[in-house]
Amino acid sequence: MILLTEGESMSRLFDLDWQLLADSTLMIIAIFVLFLIMSYFLFNPARKMLNGRREKIQKELSTAKTAMENAQGLKKEYEDKLKNADKEAENILSEARRKALANENQIVAQAKEEAARILERAHVEAELEKQKMSDDIKREIIFVASLMAGKVVAASVDTSLQNQLIDETIKEMGDKTWLN
Repeated sequence: MILLTEGESMSRLFDLDWQLLADSTLMIIAIFVLFLIMSYFLFNPARKMLNGRREKIQKELSTAKTAMENAQGLKKEYEDKLKNADKEAENILSEARRKALANENQIVAQAKEEAARILERAHVEAELEKQKMSDDIKREIIFVASLMAGKVVAASVDTSLQNQLIDETIKEMGDKTWLN
């Protein structure tokens, strides 16, 4: 503590003089300038980095939001496709059933046509066999008639008697035998 002597009066309050005020003002200005320089070289790059990071985060958030909206749209589209897939599967199955039924009807119709052809062929073959049998019978009759004619000739029968015997033989066998 400073003791004042009798002659000195208290002229300065708290030891404030112009030199102290000038030094203090200069120091405040120097600190302010130093703050501005540090702000320019240190704080501005940090702000730029933070702003860049903020912008990057905003872009990523907007990209994520867009991606999520796209994903939700795709999800809805796939859900719709899944719902429609059941309908499409049912349509495909009904189309397959319809085609199978048409094929079945076609196969049955072909089988009926084949059966009709087989029956027709069997009838034709039966007719041919009947005709063959008829021809064999006619040959047999002709053979019998020639044997008979030979006997008639051997017996020296006259022609009128011979014709009469042939007519009787034909009548006995009947007209139907010759027509078949």
